[in-house]
Amino acid sequence: MCQSIPVLCFTAKFASAALVLCLFNGTCSDTVAYAESTRPNIVFIMTDDQGPWALSAAGDPNARTPHLDRLRSTGAILTHCYSPTPVCSPARASVLTGRYGTEINITDYLPPEEIEIPGLDPRLLTWPRLLSQAGYSTALVGKYHCGQKPESHPTRIGYDEFSGFIHGGMVSRNPRVEIDSMERVVEGWTPDILTDFAIDFIRRKQEGPFALSLHFWAPHANQGSNAEGDRTWLPLSPADLHPFSTLDPVLPEPDYPQLDIARTKRMMREYVGSVHSVDRNVGRLLGVLDGLGLTENTLVIFTSDHGFNIGHHGIWHKGNGRWLLKDNDGARANMWDNSLRVPAIVSWPRHIPANSTVEKTVSHLDWFPTILAAIGVDAPENSNLRGQNILPLLQGEELDRSDDFMAQFQMRVGHADGANMRSFQTKQWKLVRFLRGKYPDEFYDRLNDPDEKTNVYTSTDLEIQNAIRDLDAKLKERMREINDPALARNE
Repeated sequence: MCQSIPVLCFTAKFASAALVLCLFNGTCSDTVAYAESTRPNIVFIMTDDQGPWALSAAGDPNARTPHLDRLRSTGAILTHCYSPTPVCSPARASVLTGRYGTEINITDYLPPEEIEIPGLDPRLLTWPRLLSQAGYSTALVGKYHCGQKPESHPTRIGYDEFSGFIHGGMVSRNPRVEIDSMERVVEGWTPDILTDFAIDFIRRKQEGPFALSLHFWAPHANQGSNAEGDRTWLPLSPADLHPFSTLDPVLPEPDYPQLDIARTKRMMREYVGSVHSVDRNVGRLLGVLDGLGLTENTLVIFTSDHGFNIGHHGIWHKGNGRWLLKDNDGARANMWDNSLRVPAIVSWPRHIPANSTVEKTVSHLDWFPTILAAIGVDAPENSNLRGQNILPLLQGEELDRSDDFMAQFQMRVGHADGANMRSFQTKQWKLVRFLRGKYPDEFYDRLNDPDEKTNVYTSTDLEIQNAIRDLDAKLKERMREINDPALARNE
């Protein structure tokens, strides 16, 4: 039937092709309108430095996130979603490209003072570019952090519009942002300002289809220090600070030897206040989608670039962690679960079951093919995407995939520990190789030690030694698949 009446058989997947045909014969505007209208809008919300635990929906006793809880109630929470790296720039680049940091030459965060460091190559395939080519209006609002050189600008890698920070951001109030290619200071609270930009884009593009990336700076700490010379999340708006001003936080490991309890509690109060600023603004954005009647036809993805620790393992921060001890505040490179795992919620009414849970291991590498599947666009051949379309999982279907996952983190020499690490995990085990650095390799029994407190790498237990050899072989095989340079150098 489709062969005999091709014009009537276009689905959303072929909307662009339908448009070309209609322009050629001028007979099918209604068909194109139908095809365009069936494609969902995309809202991709990414926070900065949000631990997987920092959600009410994840059971955290300190966080208050009613709007994210609402989003979770309308869709699926992914309890085992991972970043392929535990720091900002390579994690964000992996989200955009669906590839590992070593494949795109971004393996550590890009420092704001070194603007000549190459960022994302504009020739790389990104999902914003494919969506733009498919007729979507695309915009990035907020933190980019994938290169400050002009050739790496967001508008060179697929976004039609950009308002935010080319570098990593900086402050929670009165930020300096780029608007219409010009930088200027905007007075107000940074999360509110970014959400204002995002809401303006949605209102202007509400006829759709549109794809909005809203990348908050929060809950990243400010680039300044408090009176004691310590990093702080302040200032926060009264709406976000007040609910936690008298909170006596529950700490994840209060008995960790020499943990600076007072400092850790102060950080936790400020941190969950910053998380609240995100939640409050997500609520504003969801309210606009509701008011414009766009909620049912909008796929909303909420996640963070990587995880975070506050007192977990005695550190704060992420893969380039810092000790939170009374006698030590130096660096501690790591690939612990709370540095790699991220919060993740996906909502798409009538397509994803409400209040559902996905426990399978997924990652940032999966967002690219999943977004393409949602809008019905195929990735070009030889695109080398490392992830998989997880839409079937989100829709409650079975998907043939394992829980195996590899992550990597290669620090610049001279940065913190200067470590170069790879990890490989299965449902039960996790291997961490320090290819360069001062720490010994690590091995964890994830089923019996989910908090990764006991490194059993040197155990003489035969099962553990066999598991180490198995994961080491799997790690090397995955490194070969992506041409990881660390394997060739035999570091």
